[in-house]
Amino acid sequence: MTHESEDPARRRPGGGVRAGWSGVVAAFVSVGVGELAAAVVAPRAAPLAAIGDVVIAWVPEPLKRLAIDWFGTADKPVLQLGIVVLLAALSFGIGRLAATRPWWGVAAVAALAVAGAAAAVSRADASAVSVVPAVVGGVAGGAVLWWLSRWAVVVAAEPPDGVGRRRFLTTAVALAAGAAVTGFVSRWWSQRAVVEAARAAVVLPPPADPALELPAGHRLDVPGVTPWRTPIRDFYRIDTALTVPAVDPAEYRLRIHGRVAAPLELTYRELLDLPLIERDITLCCVSNEVGGGLIGNARWLGVRLADLLAEVRPDPGADQLVGRSIDGFTAGAPTSVCRDGRDAMLAVGMNGEPLPAVHGFPVRMVVPGLYGYVSATKWLTELELTSFDDYDAYWIPRGWSATAPIKTQSRIDTPRGTATAGEVAVAGVAWAQHRGIGAVEVRVDDGDWRPAELSAVASTDTWRQWVWRWRATPGRHRLTVRATDNSGETQTEEIAPPAPDGATGLHSVTVQVD
Repeated sequence: MTHESEDPARRRPGGGVRAGWSGVVAAFVSVGVGELAAAVVAPRAAPLAAIGDVVIAWVPEPLKRLAIDWFGTADKPVLQLGIVVLLAALSFGIGRLAATRPWWGVAAVAALAVAGAAAAVSRADASAVSVVPAVVGGVAGGAVLWWLSRWAVVVAAEPPDGVGRRRFLTTAVALAAGAAVTGFVSRWWSQRAVVEAARAAVVLPPPADPALELPAGHRLDVPGVTPWRTPIRDFYRIDTALTVPAVDPAEYRLRIHGRVAAPLELTYRELLDLPLIERDITLCCVSNEVGGGLIGNARWLGVRLADLLAEVRPDPGADQLVGRSIDGFTAGAPTSVCRDGRDAMLAVGMNGEPLPAVHGFPVRMVVPGLYGYVSATKWLTELELTSFDDYDAYWIPRGWSATAPIKTQSRIDTPRGTATAGEVAVAGVAWAQHRGIGAVEVRVDDGDWRPAELSAVASTDTWRQWVWRWRATPGRHRLTVRATDNSGETQTEEIAPPAPDGATGLHSVTVQVD
């Protein structure tokens, strides 16, 4: 026999659903209050961000590659949305549970808070206050769940058109909306407003060694071709940070240590006071598919890495330079590459501005000719001299190669899809950083390779634009491009995925000519 008192929320139509939504609202409140607490005491310990970072750290590598393939640079917002959806589903069940067993519901909320706190303290930059956002959010969510679940029980006993039901709905919506706004504003304030204010106050000194004047013809006037210099807003972003670290330059310290004769620690101001070099350098992500867009060219300002290494005097066997981010991410580059004369640097500026927060403010590594996963550490706080035998950086145990020179590649930017019969400009970019591009050729269908016109050489560390004038005839045609670097190596036609050391193959597009 079932008694009304055992489950009154489910005795009326919509009662169980109403109880479930009580749990969802409580979850919104928990997250919103947690974000607010994080903004005040520990921005990197915000519950959603902390849990998301754990997911990124532990998710199987094939799923990470799949996420990048499907969502590109939107993979992190998609992950956060997925966490919110999963949390909402769990909270709906917790709400229904709390309607009949309130203490069980509160215990479930406490378990979620403990999970958030554990995720926060597992971070490399965790401190004693890292548990505060999850705990405060859990307390707030538990209190709201208790209150709303009890109210849902009372409302379930009212007539369908009762005033209490409308008040319950209005209150629940207001609480959820207020929590969402609070969470959004708190995250914006902690991640953007604070760091952007600090960034805006930075005045970059002029370079002691400025970039060479760009030659005439370094960029081609061809509609549809990728701009030679990538605007900051369009520069790709691939990293493991779910939320952008907010680093105060006034408190910034860079340690250079490990197998060195003279360890060194520098403040941000001391870095800016060192002689700075300015260079145009193209960066490329190892996850870039053939013809993909995870590549960009910028003008970087920074301290020459070889000068810092000369000061600390690495041991002869220290063949790996490990960059460590404030969030614990690591990337290991060959020490020899950082000292072989190329313009490897600790960058503080990008396209005439202090580094944007999403690209590593205040300091990041830039090493021409290496994929970013072994060299381009953002939010850099440590450089450790070690060896490849003694230490594996973040991506190496996950199946990627320990050394990663960028492969010769080329891409067709235009035309795409359709074209009009007659002369058509087939154009794009080609890159082989630190070797330079020597030639680009284009093929129509299975015809002969035809040489393309190249832009003037700005540097062997930057990409080159190219164009080939095609006498297009009506029909459906396949255009293919290949590049040859200055060492004489032509990019291979063999198709390979990005893992473990960069994609290979030739980029082709199909064009309908009318």
